[in-house]
Amino acid sequence: MKKDLLAVSDLNVEEMQIVFRRADELKDIKRFESYLKGKTLALVFEKPSTRTRLSFEIAMRQLGGDSIYMNASDMQLSRGESIKDTAKTLERYVDGIVARVHRHKDVADLARHATIPVINGLSDLHHPCQALADMYTIREKKRRFRGLKFAYVGDGASNMADSLMFIATKLGMDVYVATPKKYAPNPQILKGVEANAKRFWGTFKIVPTVKQAVTNADIIYTDTWVSMGEEAEARKREKELRAYQVNSEVVKLASEDCMVMHCLPAHRGHEITDDVIDGPNSVVFDQAENRMHVQKAILTMLLLEPKRQVFKPFY
Repeated sequence: MKKDLLAVSDLNVEEMQIVFRRADELKDIKRFESYLKGKTLALVFEKPSTRTRLSFEIAMRQLGGDSIYMNASDMQLSRGESIKDTAKTLERYVDGIVARVHRHKDVADLARHATIPVINGLSDLHHPCQALADMYTIREKKRRFRGLKFAYVGDGASNMADSLMFIATKLGMDVYVATPKKYAPNPQILKGVEANAKRFWGTFKIVPTVKQAVTNADIIYTDTWVSMGEEAEARKREKELRAYQVNSEVVKLASEDCMVMHCLPAHRGHEITDDVIDGPNSVVFDQAENRMHVQKAILTMLLLEPKRQVFKPFY
């Protein structure tokens, strides 16, 4: 495994499966071992957070380590200190960094200059920890990836869409994206997605209507139409994406045991309705919980020295 986790493309399929298996063990354990005793994780956040911050802080605590939250606006970064100098300073104090940033270049630069592991807690291009937790949730509920129809509905150009398309095709799922042309995925991302679909015997299609994407789907996934930093154009985006709402009529088109997913926070009544997010097909709070378990697996893989990578049995 690479030193850092900046995008889902940093992991091959075998490494993803190792993450999932280790998450199984760490989720099922009845007592919390001190695998990360003496380890400290810095959480450097430029953006607000609920799930990312809590899941990493509690994961470290349950594994015997510690974490320190650092709002970027309170750091010398906000006064012009370079990312390089910040990285070189933090590596003297902590064992790893989670960075939640506006620009992906910043987390990539942090990783380039730091000798300790850097994890992308969200950037404008990628959200790898969320995508891994989402795939883990699908594996937990469906027990497989290959042959499942994964329908993503809404803004196809978001960081979440990019990460999900890439990882879902890499795991062999049939991926359909329903999005307006204006919100079509980044062409650069599409190259990797299409290559994955070909290599791993899946299907990948971008379709103009929700019906085409969700008919007989095993998973329906949506995300907010207005991400952080896009609030100024909220009304415009909501008008353009209104036809892509996930509601009860949409869910009826999917398979009977279809899973409805959302990475949260949700804008109820916009991209998804109350009756769906609170309905029997929804697994959104399982996704939220699984962030912690998957991140425990990631942290043990990145923060432990290679000689300690073979764990003693849990039971």
